[in-house]
Amino acid sequence: MSQRNICVTEQAEVTQACRVLDVLNRVAGKWSISVLMEARNGPVRFTELERAIHGISRRMLTLTLRSLERDGLLIRTVYPTVPPKVEYEATVMARELFEYLSGLTAWAERHEPAVTASREAYDRAAG
Repeated sequence: MSQRNICVTEQAEVTQACRVLDVLNRVAGKWSISVLMEARNGPVRFTELERAIHGISRRMLTLTLRSLERDGLLIRTVYPTVPPKVEYEATVMARELFEYLSGLTAWAERHEPAVTASREAYDRAAG
């Protein structure tokens, strides 16, 4: 049964698990982590994010920023200038998340060679 089908049921534990999974999926998204890591050192502008995150389109960056702002992980500040200056800054909640992302990143870096070797062995065995 898919995650989506499980989440339709009315059981309290399942409903809570679905909400947690929703948060984890949003935070762990391909672009969300990159945006959050770029915003960890203070306010950052859209164009700075666009340059720093290789492969992200303007549209996807906009959607990711809106999503992170909606989730309470980024604060968007618009300055009344011409053209308008917009900055994004990590919230307290996002800064707490950085501790966990840093640990996850360290784990990934430590185990990347083993994961790569396992993938290559699996692919060879699978033909």
